[in-house]
Amino acid sequence: MTDEPSTRDRLVQAATRLFRQRGYDGTGLTEILTEAGVPKGSLYHHFPDGKADLACAAADWTASEIIRVIDDSFRAAPDWRHGVTTFCYKMAKLFDILNSADACPIFGLLFEGPDHDRFRAQAEQSFDRIIAAAARYGQALGMSPDTAHDAAETFIIGFQGSWTLARTRRKSDVLRGLPARLYGPA
Repeated sequence: MTDEPSTRDRLVQAATRLFRQRGYDGTGLTEILTEAGVPKGSLYHHFPDGKADLACAAADWTASEIIRVIDDSFRAAPDWRHGVTTFCYKMAKLFDILNSADACPIFGLLFEGPDHDRFRAQAEQSFDRIIAAAARYGQALGMSPDTAHDAAETFIIGFQGSWTLARTRRKSDVLRGLPARLYGPA
């Protein structure tokens, strides 16, 4: 038995890749359907509002993937900085593998779309989930809830900025250097 992604998952993953590469407006439904290998009826079965629903699902999927990397990075971390460093190195490796000079999948697609209020709310929810996931590890490492939230938010702000600068320079070293910029030399 294989672990083939469901039709819905194939649509979300194809849309995520294409939105990341071309942006919301630069990606057509036909391209998404072709990339996912599914008929048009499948799109509206899973996403009644079409492209807008798919964009929100892509942002949610991306947030879940980032949270998975946070979990992998912090689970065995002896301290906050070690978890942040591991996360940054994992994301730098992903940046290199994907040749990710394209946009952040959450920010890039949800601020370009036509439904600004809906997309902005989805982006906020996605970023809040990511920050909350990191903050839970801060608490597990002994930080107070407020301190953990502030540390997580600062980390994600720094990560988002470093991803943007890495894209601009087309070099992942910016991501690897983030912990030293946030916390000083190791």
